[in-house]
Amino acid sequence: MKVFVAGASGVIGRRLVPMLVQAGHEVSGMTRSADRAEILRALGAEPVVCDAFDADALRAALERARPEVVVHELTDLPQNIDPRRAGGQLVGTNRIRTEGTGNLIDAAVGAGARRIVAQSIAFAYRTDGEAIKTEDEPLFEDAPEPFGETVQAVRGLEDAVTGTPGIEGLVLRYGIFYGPGTGYAPDGYYALEVRRRRFPIVGKGTGIFSFIHVDDAASATVAAVERGRPWIYNVVDDEPAPVSEWVPHYAEVLGAKKPFRVPKFLGRIAAGRYAVMLMTELRGASNARAKAELGWQPRHPSWRQGFHEALG
Repeated sequence: MKVFVAGASGVIGRRLVPMLVQAGHEVSGMTRSADRAEILRALGAEPVVCDAFDADALRAALERARPEVVVHELTDLPQNIDPRRAGGQLVGTNRIRTEGTGNLIDAAVGAGARRIVAQSIAFAYRTDGEAIKTEDEPLFEDAPEPFGETVQAVRGLEDAVTGTPGIEGLVLRYGIFYGPGTGYAPDGYYALEVRRRRFPIVGKGTGIFSFIHVDDAASATVAAVERGRPWIYNVVDDEPAPVSEWVPHYAEVLGAKKPFRVPKFLGRIAAGRYAVMLMTELRGASNARAKAELGWQPRHPSWRQGFHEALG
């Protein structure tokens, strides 16, 4: 098939493009940076330099490519999200999820694409109710800022992708990325913070994280390109884990000292309400639907094994 990957030079895109090529697909890879065009060519894609906010140029690019499937991996995030500065860091991606998504869908429809596979997040569920969420659970649209605006942008993206007539819209709610190029890589922001003992366990560390290795996120995306009914899918590993378990393990694998424990009020002073919410209230996600409907299995079923492989 002809597949157009928007955001092909990002963390997931660079893992995804070679997998699609290896599976026999003809891939066009979009990046807004001319400097990254040759990287995409080396990965096996036909590079397309275009900005998602330039609707006319995007429409022309899709018309030339004429893809059957469009993959939306567009983000505008720094490699390392600092909860203390997350409000400013999330603005660009929020805009992409609204304005950029609209432009991409319009261009895809105009070019005759039949399917769109779009990136979303599996850590936007409400923090009440069940500890492990299925895709049918409500999103946390009234979350404290800056997360509330992000969840609203996510909802807008998902509604647009799944609600466009004539398009098979699949939304992949990825878990928290680890692996090459992420903040949890050995040279990433979170690894540095843990080594500095600046990543404490807040309160009882009851926030539940659902991780996904970037290669597993990419393989699930290939599966969604090729099969599966239009739906929303959590793409996470098999073991949602509380902060109190995964942070000490992560530190151990890094060869770092044990993390400190701090009460919630100190966490709020040091890192803000958003960070404390993540550490104490976040809910995990179930991958049962993705396994059953997409025929997908993560190669790294647990972050326990995955951390050792990614950090070893």
